[in-house]
This record gives sequence, structure tokens and C-alpha cells, in this order.
Amino acid sequence: MGEPMQTQSSRITTGIQGLDQILRGGFPQGRLYLLEGPPGSGKTTLSLQFLLEGLRRGERCLYITLSETAEELREVATAHGWSLDGLHLFELGSAEDALGNGRLQSVLHSWEVELDETVNLILGEVERIRPSRVVFDSLSELRLLSQDSLRYRRQILALKQFFAPKSATVFLVDDLTSTSEDRDGQLHSLCHGVLSLERLTLDFGPARRRLQVQKLRGVDFIAGYHDMVIRAGGLEVFPRLIANQHHEQFDGTAVGSGVAEIDNLLGGGPLRGTCTLLTGPAGSGKTNVALQYIWAACERGEQCCIFEFDERVGTLLARAKSLDIDLHQHLASGRLEIMQMDPADISPGEFSWNIQKAVEGRGCSVLMIDSLNGYVAAMPQEKQLMLQLHEMLSYLNQKGVVTFLVNPQHGLVGSMSTGNLNVSYIADAVILFRFFEAQGRIRKAISVIKNRGGAHEDTIRELKIDGRGLALSGPLKEFRGILTGTPEFVGDSAALLGHSHAG
Repeated sequence: MGEPMQTQSSRITTGIQGLDQILRGGFPQGRLYLLEGPPGSGKTTLSLQFLLEGLRRGERCLYITLSETAEELREVATAHGWSLDGLHLFELGSAEDALGNGRLQSVLHSWEVELDETVNLILGEVERIRPSRVVFDSLSELRLLSQDSLRYRRQILALKQFFAPKSATVFLVDDLTSTSEDRDGQLHSLCHGVLSLERLTLDFGPARRRLQVQKLRGVDFIAGYHDMVIRAGGLEVFPRLIANQHHEQFDGTAVGSGVAEIDNLLGGGPLRGTCTLLTGPAGSGKTNVALQYIWAACERGEQCCIFEFDERVGTLLARAKSLDIDLHQHLASGRLEIMQMDPADISPGEFSWNIQKAVEGRGCSVLMIDSLNGYVAAMPQEKQLMLQLHEMLSYLNQKGVVTFLVNPQHGLVGSMSTGNLNVSYIADAVILFRFFEAQGRIRKAISVIKNRGGAHEDTIRELKIDGRGLALSGPLKEFRGILTGTPEFVGDSAALLGHSHAG
């Protein structure tokens, strides 16, 4: 028989913002839940945060630990800067003292007596404290005491029936150390909800952690895997981004760069709610053009964000300064935020969460990701990368954000391809940068090869970058070798920028 959907008032929060968001407000109150995961996946940290949130709300909370000592739990709490004052702790050592030394002698006490007496002690502690939140850590010890799976399942069912009338929300923690034969679906079916934690070891960098809600009766939770991380201060969960839940009405107007010739390439500039891919070899001017748009938006009073994977922030600011673009004043005013990303230390879920905070928390309307290579490095599984990137860009588009995605290509010349990862179909506009040779000099060329937002120039222009900023030449018509990726200009040198200084 189905249960009615839980109302918001009957939920209890976990103290973890991202997890509450996944659960649409928290766990339904007064139910039994299974928290499972291998050692090191974050179960103890999550359990303590759940109980400490209860203490913060004035509730009575009980941690029953059969696997760790109270001292070990306090060490975990101290590492996160938490105090366990007010939290009731019941550990296995307490049961040993109450049962006496004879409990260790199997001749005097069979495993049946051990199980019954241990459980009775625990239930007596629950009756005495009358907690509203309980963590039972862990089921492995209960499974060992039970000896056989039938008695173990009966014991879990008895726990469920015991807690049912007490309006207590209970976490049963399982470290999955038993054999698969012991872990059939019956434990899952007994619990109102199942939360699974995982720890993944990559070839390089720190371990990745993620969780998923396998079931939660009566709740339309956010399904699938969600990245998480354990830092000093607790566990952070980053809900999977679902773009179609964030649609907003906005004006699809063109955004200017302050350089009319660059805007004209895109028929007036990129439109709000679009993504522009800037692709080309290293040093061809991609980041500089994107910085021009960021600076112009800051000058208009818009909130802007740069997510920097490749360069140090100081190097980026120095580069902008050399173009007569001073970003320091906008950083100081808070209009611009530059976030340094470490590809070895950030998961794609956390990156998407940071993007979401920038847009919804700080009102970012113009955003730059430099570069796509750094994003690729943050996630070795390329198939999932394309799905997450597509979802993230769809989210930005639906929020009306102007996004600039820098995509470096391998080598200095390359081909007409937009790189080894085909992202050009995701972008609304693609600006192609190339080096070309003319009169013994290596020069930069810029052209637009796609613009879903409307008309665009199909010409090739020279891009000049110096201390006065960015400048574009008129259309250059006479090229040889464009399709090979190594264009050579064979036209009139008068069309080139600074041609009078050529040798």
C-alpha cells in the first residue's frame, strides 16, 4: 500500500545543505534509514552531522557505537572543530562492563545470550534517554552476534518495531564488510530509505566520494549520483545539476565587448543565454578576447565570474593589465570574482555547484571558463564529461548568462577541428583563432564559424594584441591553405595591421 507524500513540516534536516536539497527538504521524521558504504566513505562524519544538527535544534540525540570507541568519535569531531557536549554516546565497552567478564567466555554465555543482552542494554538506553535522533553504528557487529542471516533479519525487524511508536528517526549504519550472500534486498526493503556512499580512488589526486539515494518512500528525491567531499568542518554534498528545473525569463539582447569590430563578427555580440566557444592554438588570443568581454561587462556594472584552471590569478591580471584592461578595481568592488580551480582536487559535481552559487548567490551574468582542458582534467571519464558539460551549459543558458568557454587546441597550428573533444555542437557560437604567415611574420587571424543567435561575418580578419588593447583589420580575402589549418596570406600587404613596419 502506498504512503502519502510527506509534507515539508514532517521533515527533519540533516545539517548538510546539499543533502537536504537532494531529499527535497530532509528525511521524513520518525522512520528507520539505512546508511551504507565501505570504510572511509564518510558514514561516521555524516552521522555525526545529522546528530549535531539535532542538538542545535534542541533535540535529544543518541549515538550507539559498536565499532568505534567514544574516544575515536571525539577525535573525528575535534578534527572538524565540533563539540560532542550534549550528545549521548553508548559504546560496546559499556555493554561489556554491564554483562561482566563472563560474557567473553563462550562456555558461560552463548552467542544467543550475548545478542539478546547486548540488544536489551541498547534498548534500555533508548528508553532512558528517549532520543528523537538515533545512529546505530554499525550493523556488522549485530550481524556477527546474530551468527545466521535469519536471526539477523528478525533482529532488524524487531528494532524497527521497537522504534516505530517512539517517533525517533534512526540511522542504521552498514560498512558492507559482510559477504554478498548476507546482503540481499531484505534489509533494503525493511528500511524507509537507503542512502549509499562510495569512495573512488583515481589514478592521480585525492579519493573521490559520491552518494546516491537508492530509495526514499513518499519523496520525489533527486536520483542519481552526487559528488561529495569531506573537509575540515564536515561533509559537503553537491547535488546533481538538472538544467530544466532552473528556467528563467530573460531578455536575449546582445552583449558588447567595447571593441566594435569584434562585436560585428557576431552580428553585434553574443546574446544573453548563449555559450561562445573560443577555440584555437595556445597564444592565439582566445583568453584576451574573453577578458575584453568580461571587462566591458564589469564597466557596465554587471556581476562577472572567471573560473581559472590554467593560469594563476596573478598571471591573468598581469595579462589583462598589458592590454590596458585593469581588472583590479572590479575585483576590489566585488563586481568581478576570479576563482582558482585545481583540476586534481575538484570534482565536476563541485564545479557545477560553484557555478550555481556564482549565478544564484552572486547574480553573475557574464561567466568565463578558462579553459576546457582544465575541466577535462578534472574528470577522466569522458562520456560522463560531455553529459555534465551539456547540462551545465544548458543551465547557464536558461539563467540568461553569457558564457565564454576557452578551448585550447593541441599544437601551434592544428587543423580546422575544434579539438579532440567535440564540444562545438554544444556551443551557440564558435570563434576560431589561427596563426598565419605574411611578409615573414607570424600573425593572428580570427573568424566566426558558427552563430546560432543570428547572422555573423564569414570573413577572416587579423587580430592584433598590444598595449593599447585589441584591434582588428578589415576582411582579409586572399589566403592559401585555410582548410589545412596553416593559412598563408598572399594578398595585398596594405590590408594587414602595421604593414608599414614589415621587413
